[in-house]
Amino acid sequence: MIEKSDIQRVKDELSQNIGKRIRLSAKKGRKRVIVRHGTIKETYPSIFIVMLDSISEFATTERTVSFSYADLLTKSIEIMIEDTKQIIQ
Repeated sequence: MIEKSDIQRVKDELSQNIGKRIRLSAKKGRKRVIVRHGTIKETYPSIFIVMLDSISEFATTERTVSFSYADLLTKSIEIMIEDTKQIIQ
């Protein structure tokens, strides 16, 4: 069971790493995992925002996505800080 203290711990950890490069792995169904790179943009009480890099050199637009802290705790997504190789969970 996810407790409020777990969510606060994850939020604090993400807040300390705002602006850092990350590797985001998202589970998209049965045996399908999408890996993207980006930066943590902002944290809010219920969600956090990630700015993903463009997929190819031809698409220059970046994409902003949001996730809840529960996504990390339920392992729907995994975030690894690229500088320190620290995994946030």
